[in-house]
Amino acid sequence: MKGRVGRPLLIALIVVVVVAVSGYAYASPYIALDRLKRAADSRDVATVNEYVDYPALRDSLKLQVTGLLTRRLDVQHNGNPLAAIGAMIGVALIGPLVDAYATPDGVAALLNGMPPRGEPGERPPPPPAAPADGSTGKPADNPAPPPAPGASRSEKTPPQPPQTTAGYRGVNEFVVSYQHGVGDTRYAAIFRRHGLFMWKLSAVDLNG
Repeated sequence: MKGRVGRPLLIALIVVVVVAVSGYAYASPYIALDRLKRAADSRDVATVNEYVDYPALRDSLKLQVTGLLTRRLDVQHNGNPLAAIGAMIGVALIGPLVDAYATPDGVAALLNGMPPRGEPGERPPPPPAAPADGSTGKPADNPAPPPAPGASRSEKTPPQPPQTTAGYRGVNEFVVSYQHGVGDTRYAAIFRRHGLFMWKLSAVDLNG
């Protein structure tokens, strides 16, 4: 009698475990994305390093930025004898730009809608500075009055967050796409599976 009762219970437990493992496996790239973004925004370098495949990301950045500069030169310097000089300058920009973006600051920029654009001296934005007065960000006792109606917004107002979509592109690849608005340039951050549950940021697609 015990065997008859125990067997269905064992089967039910196995089914529950399989469903739980499958659910966690499916959700694992979303969990990795959330953990990486939180770590990158707070510059938790140890956690960022855990979720980024830097060699693969560097290779992808180099390839994508080279393509970005090549397309730009083709548009701007088509038929211009200065195109060769522009190409040489562009090549000189690739190494420093890749070095700057294959970092926790660069990862934070990529996950916040700020991909490299191939500009001279371009670097990802630094982490937000702590208040000089040592405040913790709590409301002040005498807050500044609100702006008058109709007043223009400050030019320092940060840009709105991009529209983001995420999903699988195959069993071992997970893609997060970013776009700030209709008609704006799209780009993607690409995560690849490492083992059953682990995912790492491994590439970017600046072509959208």
